Amino acid sequence: MDIKIVENSPFARIARMVLKSSNVAMVLGKKVHLSGVSKEVFLKNQGWVAHELCHIEQFRQYGYLRFLWLYLVESMRVGYYNNKFEVEARIAGMKQEQHLAAAQKADSTVKPIELPLPADKREI
Repeated sequence: MDIKIVENSPFARIARMVLKSSNVAMVLGKKVHLSGVSKEVFLKNQGWVAHELCHIEQFRQYGYLRFLWLYLVESMRVGYYNNKFEVEARIAGMKQEQHLAAAQKADSTVKPIELPLPADKREI
């Protein structure tokens, strides 16, 4: 999948004003639009990236115009935070963060000197 990142996006700037946020990433189709955050900073936050990738998948699943319509209707019905598409994306982001936290915890508990040596490196 050919995903593009657009920095200083006017679309994301509008979303930033509406949401009253210091930074925003938003998806339109296969493009992640950023405002108030650089591509480098965004890509370092794997939970945030997973959140936006979920939205890309939603666009793929429903189609561009249909997803925009469904997202708009859902937002008008229950608000941005309770929008089922946002909930699904937040869960994807949290799962990624939990996975990373577990991996980092496991990584910090393994000491290289405690690992078994490969058979060809053992002293016999």
